[in-house]
Amino acid sequence: MKTATKTKPELMHRAENDMHKFIQDADLTDRQKLAITCRILFDKGHDSGLAGQITCRTERPNTFLTQRFGLGFDEISADNLIEVNQDLEPLDGVGMPNPANRFHTWVYKEHPNVNCIIHTHPTHVAALSMLEEPLVISHMDTCALYNDCSFLADWPGVPVGNEEGILISEALGSNRAVFLAHHGQLVTGKTIEEACNLAILIERAAQLQLLAMAAGNIKPLPSALANEAHDWVSSDKRNNVNFAYYVRQALKNHTDCI
Repeated sequence: MKTATKTKPELMHRAENDMHKFIQDADLTDRQKLAITCRILFDKGHDSGLAGQITCRTERPNTFLTQRFGLGFDEISADNLIEVNQDLEPLDGVGMPNPANRFHTWVYKEHPNVNCIIHTHPTHVAALSMLEEPLVISHMDTCALYNDCSFLADWPGVPVGNEEGILISEALGSNRAVFLAHHGQLVTGKTIEEACNLAILIERAAQLQLLAMAAGNIKPLPSALANEAHDWVSSDKRNNVNFAYYVRQALKNHTDCI
């Protein structure tokens, strides 16, 4: 067996190369990716009526795509997304965004590497947020969020002012996610694929944490191994492979979104 004497870093490098060699990325536009992300997250429990926003930057400076206010995640398609500026004004003059999108504008302003933001109130995230407890990552499946999720204990009320944008953009820091007490979650990504994967993971992490807390005391992961796992599952290619799978799942039920 040729690989029996290989080190773990060597085997990880080989696996990454094989992913690039054998697995193709989903061939979709950003509009299509954003629309299908709405459907993916609807199917995975992120629906909360009209609460929650999913946005991504466009090629035009200081503008982003988002869903039209009044439509649920399960109703979003590439055709009914709207493009808005930093003042939340639709550039085509049709429809309106969720007014809570204001804090997205602050995150984009303060974090130029962020190209996609997902903010939702899924059940387990919302329940854990009521305890004013930070998210605890203690399982290998959710290591993409290990040391990568801030905690914001302050809830500023109705999220349509600039106050929440300032709080969240500052709390995010160098992390990709923020757990919001009495509210929900926000994840960011350099790509739509990355943000979608993190949104799915943060709800699973909250569910696991609640189950573990009910059974006993959560034990910490070994830091070095958890950081290794974080980096391994956070590569662009791994994000693309995961996202392509979620796309195939969603398209079985939502053929009208792209």
